[in-house]
Amino acid sequence: MDLLRRIERICAEQCSDRLLRERLVEALRGPLSFDAHVFALTDPVTGVAASPHATVPMLPWDELPDLIRRRYLAADRAEWKGMLAHLGVTDTLLVPFEDRYGTWGFLELWRTSNEYDDRARALAHALAPAITAGLRAAAARTFSDGSAGLDALEPGVVVLDDRLRVRGQTDAAAAALLQLLPPDEPMPPIPAAAYNAGAALIGVEAGRWATEPSARVHLGGNRWVTVRAARLGTDIAVAISPATTDERTDLFARAHGLSPRETEVLGLAVHGLDSRQVADLLVIARTTAEDHLKALLAKTGSPNRQVLVARALGA
Repeated sequence: MDLLRRIERICAEQCSDRLLRERLVEALRGPLSFDAHVFALTDPVTGVAASPHATVPMLPWDELPDLIRRRYLAADRAEWKGMLAHLGVTDTLLVPFEDRYGTWGFLELWRTSNEYDDRARALAHALAPAITAGLRAAAARTFSDGSAGLDALEPGVVVLDDRLRVRGQTDAAAAALLQLLPPDEPMPPIPAAAYNAGAALIGVEAGRWATEPSARVHLGGNRWVTVRAARLGTDIAVAISPATTDERTDLFARAHGLSPRETEVLGLAVHGLDSRQVADLLVIARTTAEDHLKALLAKTGSPNRQVLVARALGA
């Protein structure tokens, strides 16, 4: 299949996740015609979206928060399609990008004139494994990004009401949001990550969303932040803070396709344990522990253990 080979070539390029998504959208524009699209990354564990790449010309910007809220409340595709009817949307095609390590994103295509047939849907889903691998590889590359001169991130909070309208935010949150989604025009940044976490919380409260209302989001270089929503009286507080050691290590392991045992070894290595201590804690031979460490270096492309730990921790 020529299209599949083209998709595989694009996914093999060593580019950022945003550039990767731009190229994939262009490659799919002909075979899967669409009038609007949303290509979002998601936390591999919670599935909460962040970092959207979208072109939705029929959507007024002031309706965006409510539309995101509705997505987490929709019981199924039919209900979601009905929610989009007032925008002139006649059909949608949703493709999740997931593997045994998690869900890395989704692409949703909207049409305003006709519907997708079974052939188009089958084609989109046939391309999903290659795109999933590309997105996961892009996430893995961020951990070895040695970009210098990046500002340190201070924890911040965005306060939303139940319609996801911004009621207030700290200066640190405003700075983080600007880096999470830089605007293409001189306008305030759209807090998409905060909207999605807040909408996931509303979905949880309504029994429509099953996972924690949080997402780990790439912030440039080797930096990752965690965006998490919680109730603050009648409002919603969305905290944005540097990802913890455990949050980074879990993501690092998933992005590099580590086995459960290799993930255990990594978790001990980042806390400074040597191969003998790892072997004792896991009740395995020291040579087996050393073999696992060698496998970690090979899978993550790390030249030595010090580099492996530094990448996992973001040091």
